[in-house]
Formats: sequence, structure tokens, C-alpha cells
Amino acid sequence: MRLRVLIVLALCLSGCRDPAYTIASKRDTVDAWREFILQNPKDEHLEDARDRLAELELIEAQKVHSVVAYKRFLEEFGDTDSAPTAKKLLEGLRFNAAMGKGTPQALRQFLRDHPDGVHRAEVEKKLAELEIKEVLAGDDVKALAAVSVGLAGDPRAEAAALKLDDVAFAEARTASAWMAYLADFPAGRHRDGARARLLSLELDGLLVSGDLPAARALAARSPLAKELADLPARFQRAEAIAALERSKDERVRRALPSHMLRSRDDLVKSLQSPDPMDRWQAAEELGFVVSVHVLDPLLEAFRTARLPLIRLQAFLSLGRVLRSLPRPVAEYEVAVRVARLKEQASDAQLVLTIAALLDLTGQLDRAASEYQKAWDSNAPDPVVLQRWADIRLERRQFFSAAVAARQLALWAGDVLAGQGPVGPTNALAASREACSALTAARRAEEVIELASKEKTEFPEDLEQFLLRAREVRRLAEAKVRDAELQLLAIDERARRCGDHQVADRMAEGKKTRLEALAALAAKPTREWPLVREVAAERDPEPAVREAARSGRP
Repeated sequence: MRLRVLIVLALCLSGCRDPAYTIASKRDTVDAWREFILQNPKDEHLEDARDRLAELELIEAQKVHSVVAYKRFLEEFGDTDSAPTAKKLLEGLRFNAAMGKGTPQALRQFLRDHPDGVHRAEVEKKLAELEIKEVLAGDDVKALAAVSVGLAGDPRAEAAALKLDDVAFAEARTASAWMAYLADFPAGRHRDGARARLLSLELDGLLVSGDLPAARALAARSPLAKELADLPARFQRAEAIAALERSKDERVRRALPSHMLRSRDDLVKSLQSPDPMDRWQAAEELGFVVSVHVLDPLLEAFRTARLPLIRLQAFLSLGRVLRSLPRPVAEYEVAVRVARLKEQASDAQLVLTIAALLDLTGQLDRAASEYQKAWDSNAPDPVVLQRWADIRLERRQFFSAAVAARQLALWAGDVLAGQGPVGPTNALAASREACSALTAARRAEEVIELASKEKTEFPEDLEQFLLRAREVRRLAEAKVRDAELQLLAIDERARRCGDHQVADRMAEGKKTRLEALAALAAKPTREWPLVREVAAERDPEPAVREAARSGRP
């Protein structure tokens, strides 16, 4: 109305100097003003005409009173004095629609469309209520935790905490997850359930190791053992497996790994032998003893042995044992030891031991972080270097693998360069140290040769790496020969660097077990089904496990 009066006044003052504008004003319709604007784009009254057109179009939009009508109005007249009124009307429609639907999606869309609207606070409050209900009805651990913390003092916080407790326990599937549950929920209502599952895994570890007395003692002193309904059947099966070693059927005894192995106690004792070769061969053979009881002796050898070859064999044997144990048992044994070591990890070797355990169970990302913590560029660890080279080969990162192998070769060269004169008093130690360096140099040369056959970014560097690795390998062979000549002069029966009696005996044992399984399959006895199950579950040789599973040894 104000604009209408101003237009009439302007007409009187102008003395009708603008007939087109006067005609549009008299008609005062949407069509009249649109025609005027179209035909008079440079008229001095153009802005007034557009404002009047906006007023009339807003009146039309209000008659329709729909989201579409107001959106179309704002698309054309968003910069006019009528726009705020249209925006309020549009917001009101959308607000009513969003609140009518009452869904989080509708309310979120309203806030996106009107982030600064007058209804924002009301919508946000409603949305928060709905989101809390949504979280409490769901299984999102992070969301439940956020609600539990964010609503401190609110009754709903307790509901969120209880739901979080339930969901966290329900989602736990492994030993490390149950241990995390116990740590995160000190008053959780599923704590006994988590402990019972961990107890079950500990008992399984003892049973698969053939340690029935320790398993029975553990079950007897744990009140949670009664929660394990199948425990009597598990003990019965373990007793039947133990009886296989006492079988009168030679085929049954020969089908078991223990047939070709020294006793575990003898092997552990050999880890303290004065001869380093005894120690690394004991570590090698322990890898074929499928028992949780060999894990700690191997870890100790890996952590404390001075000679890298002993540590390398301990690492490889740890991997073999963990792969041979049932996966849940292996995961439990590793989780327990990692937790224990983290409580005391204060030196590089303890951190390195954690890295090795994580590495051997496929947790390479976590292992890499721990390896990095333990790494000392001034004292490179040859076992870590070889592991890095192997991992990078597996990932087809050939140049990086060659770089690690070159560092391994340089380490071997430094060891050999540091050796003094060899005489009768140090021939044994010198020959074993040179053998360890030779083993590293040979592996370095192998890795670089493999990398050289692939397309890499710096092939000329690989040529230099390979030349250096070969030089070190030849020097190591010469050093081993010199030291062993001294050693053989003292004891003609002394074992030499190429002694592979353990590997040969283990290969013979694999052949024997395959033959025994084939004989049992051809002429089964009542013991055959259990023998086959045991071989398929826990034989240290993958080929034997596969043959037992297939039934065609």
C-alpha cells in the first residue's frame, strides 16, 4: 500500500511524463508490470516497478502457500524487500513439515535448508532427542560411548552405558577383544562371561599341548570352569589324543610329530648350550613342538641371544608354532604376552619382542610401529633387517627390499671385519659368528638378486648392491672356512656351518608321517579318525595337515 501511494504521488509530481509507467500503475497487475519491465529495461522507474511486481507475486504465492511457490518466488525476487517475508513463510512450511514427519532425516534437512532460521533451536532440541533414541536403539559403540559421556547425570546416560556394555561384549570375538572389554568396563555386567572365554582359551592351549595335569589343575581352581559346559568332553578328547602316543599300532605312533622329536625339556635345556649351534638347532626344532609351553623359551631366546642366527631361528619357530596352534589359542597366547610385555617394556629388546609377536600374527601395521620404536640406526638389528626385506618382497616393493638387504649385507661385513685372529681358544665362537654372518649375507644376496629381476626405479643401484653382497658372502665363506679348520683341528667331529641335521630329520619326519597316514587310510583302525583329526588340526607341517584334511596322504 505504501508503494502504491508513492507511485501515485510520483505520477502527480512528474506530470505524467512517463506514459508507460502510468499505464502499468493504473492496471497494477502482474502482467502489466512484467510487460513494462520487459519493454522498458532502462526506465528510471524500473526498480520501483520490480518492487511492485514482487509484492504482487508474493500475494499470488501466499494464495498457493506451498514450498514450491515460495521457492520460485525467491529464485526470482530474492533481492527484493518482499524476500524476508517469503523466507519466513517458506521456513514455516518446512518447519511444520519436518516436525510433522518427526524423523532425524527430515529435521537434519530442515537445518541444512535454514541454518539460521528462527526455528533452529527448537529443531535442534527435537533432533537431539531423536538421535539419542536412535543411538540407544542401535549397536554403534562409538555413538553409545559419546551419549554416555555427553549425558552425564542424565538417566539416559545409564541406559547408554548399559547398552554400550552389552554391545561391546557381544561384538568381542577374540582374546584381545575380551581383554579390552575387561579393561574398558571395570564394572561391566559381562565380566564373568569374558573371563570364562579367556579361561576356555587358556585351557584349550594346555589341552592342545598335551598338558592334561596343568589343564585339570587350572579348571579345579577356577570357579568359572563350571560355566564351560563342554569341558568334560574336551578333557575326554584330550585323553584320547594322549593315548595315541601309547598305541600298539606303529602306524599311529609314526603319524604323530613327537615320533621324530627330542623331548621339549631337552630342547629347552639345549637353548643354554655352550655351543651356539646347539642353541640355534634347538630353537629350530622347537618350532615343530606344537605346544604353548615352547613360546616363552623361544621368546626369551629371541630377546636375549647374542648371536643373530639363534634369534632368527627362534623367530621362525615362533611363527611355525603359532600357525600350528588353533587360531583362537594362538591369538590368546599372543594377546596375553603382548599385554604382559607392555606393562614392563622399558628397553628396545622388549619392544622388539612385542613387534615380533604382532608381526607373527599378521598385525603388520601395529608391528611396524613397534619395530620403529626399537630401531637403532647406530646398531641395526639383522633379524629386523631380514624381516623388513622379506615383508617388502611379499608386497612387491622390490627396491625397498633390496635396500634392506643391502643393509643386512653391510651388517654381515661389519661383523666379519670386527673378528680378530682365530686360534684354538676361540675357534668355536668365531666359526659360529662367521656362520651367522654368512647366513645373513646369503639371504641378502638372494633378496637383491630377486629384486634385480624386477623392474625398479634405480636398477644401477641394485647392481652395486649385488656386487657388495657377493663380496661379503665370499668373505664370510672364507672366514667360516678358516675358523672351521681351526675347530676341526681340535675336534674332527665338530659340526660345520652347513650342518642341517635338524632340517633333514624334520624332513624325514614329514615323510614318515605322510606314509603312516597313507597306511592308516588304506587300512583304517578305530584310532584312524582321531589321528586324522589331530594331524589336520595341529601338525607343524602344512603339507601333512592338508593331506590329512583331504584324506589322501
